[in-house]
Amino acid sequence: MRKIMACLDVGSDVVKCVVGEMVRRKLNILAAAEAPSKGVRNGIVEDPNLLLEPLKNVIQKCEEIIGLRIRQMIVSVPAKDAEFQVVTGSVAITNDGNLIEGKDIIRVLQKAIKSRKNNSLEYISMMPTSFSLDDDRVVKDPKGLTSKVLSVRGVCVSTPKKNIYPILACLERLGVDVLDITLSSIGDYFEYKNKELDKKVGVVINLGDETTTMSVFNKGVLTNTTVSLVGGQNIDNDISFIYKVPIKTAKELKEEFALAHKNMAQASDVVTIDNKSSEKIQINQFEISEIVMSRILEILNLSKKEINHLTKKEISYIIFTGGLTEFKDFSLVLQEVYGNDVTVGNIMEIGVRNNKYSSCLGLLKYYAYNAKLKDKDYSIFSIEEQQMLSGANFGEQQDSVIGKLFGYIFNG
Repeated sequence: MRKIMACLDVGSDVVKCVVGEMVRRKLNILAAAEAPSKGVRNGIVEDPNLLLEPLKNVIQKCEEIIGLRIRQMIVSVPAKDAEFQVVTGSVAITNDGNLIEGKDIIRVLQKAIKSRKNNSLEYISMMPTSFSLDDDRVVKDPKGLTSKVLSVRGVCVSTPKKNIYPILACLERLGVDVLDITLSSIGDYFEYKNKELDKKVGVVINLGDETTTMSVFNKGVLTNTTVSLVGGQNIDNDISFIYKVPIKTAKELKEEFALAHKNMAQASDVVTIDNKSSEKIQINQFEISEIVMSRILEILNLSKKEINHLTKKEISYIIFTGGLTEFKDFSLVLQEVYGNDVTVGNIMEIGVRNNKYSSCLGLLKYYAYNAKLKDKDYSIFSIEEQQMLSGANFGEQQDSVIGKLFGYIFNG
């Protein structure tokens, strides 16, 4: 069975949907779409009725690309007010020869989840740190080993219901089932994870449109996170206020004209625009880049202070991701605050080469990781639909799935 999954990421600025397939531990993108977000503030859905339109938009765009109906997906939710509890559980192994199977891993994880406290929050994720066997062996993946008792220790992640239910209600109205719900922070980590990071303590920082999310990972397990209400939209507001232009114009100036660092900007590079009073004004690149740089420095310095509050452990790595990191010359500003001991994410998947997709892409990889641990096959498409997706007659059809896919990749 082909391992195909769809992921939805609802941000304050844009809603993103990605459909991907895991092939030999590599994620291949089959479709991706985004639309301006509505009814969302600081990552939380405030008006589900307004959100319906962009959700329907991105899902339909992906369906058009692959030529199949999307009925199931996983969902990324914000880390705001999330709580983390260390939980444990044990189950007896009754299989022949006490051989541990995927179903036993599922049982012991469920047992650990039931031991969590504070049921006023919604459980969304269980990240095992280790499994223990009878002979005191501690392993990451116990499948295929033998033991009379299997124990697990891990971190259970819970979040307020308000962070989840409005999105679920919208998807239900659109006829889409939610297979899993996970924090966007976990997706950010899994997009960049490797064997070395899985041995260390580090921080992943997502610089978004309205929020900056800082998350601590200890050997690949999310242990703490905090969300600050600052992001790219603050820069829009600064530009709008200083030059007295509409927010839409300010955002366009930020994305298409300004630089993140003033040292590379040119005072001779000037644009002429209309302000709110319909007066023509001139803006030079150096001045507007000063404004942008000032706000980015503030955001980065704030994140640096917050890290000290998140963990007392020694930090071995810091990874920056999110849409704001795509700002031209962002690395120059980052270096002024953090020096050279940090990394800016670099997404390589064709069709989604932008750090704003890190949560979506990482959660597709995270879902595949969990499915392998539990020894489960998965796909949002049936065998018949998968055959349609890779049918032999696509070359004869101008409107084929492959034709749409190549058109998306090379024209998008």
